[in-house]
Amino acid sequence: MNRTVTLPTADHGAVTLPEPSWCAGHPRHDARHHRVEILHTSPAVVLEFRGLTLSTACLAQAPFAGKKAGNHVHGSDDLYERELDARGLYAYAAALEEYAHGVRALADQLLVILAGEDQ
Repeated sequence: MNRTVTLPTADHGAVTLPEPSWCAGHPRHDARHHRVEILHTSPAVVLEFRGLTLSTACLAQAPFAGKKAGNHVHGSDDLYERELDARGLYAYAAALEEYAHGVRALADQLLVILAGEDQ
């Protein structure tokens, strides 16, 4: 059974459309939004450290957004927001892994310094 959702819009009134099974709902949507702004999103994957959200990513679909109407992953962090296809998402994950490797190397170096082995 396919789910549908009806959302109010400023330019097209109530719009009924199919809702993907992974969609977590539309809590931020209101009648001031235009149809092109309708966005299905999944629950977010969150990178959090010491109570600060560093990055988030979720599946997204903007069914009326023209060229951006397909499925993609929407990610955001303190620097910028971006939309990634599967290839971009793998590249982003690789960059995070490389960054984590560098941070671990710094932690190893700090341990050496704190142990007094590199003064």
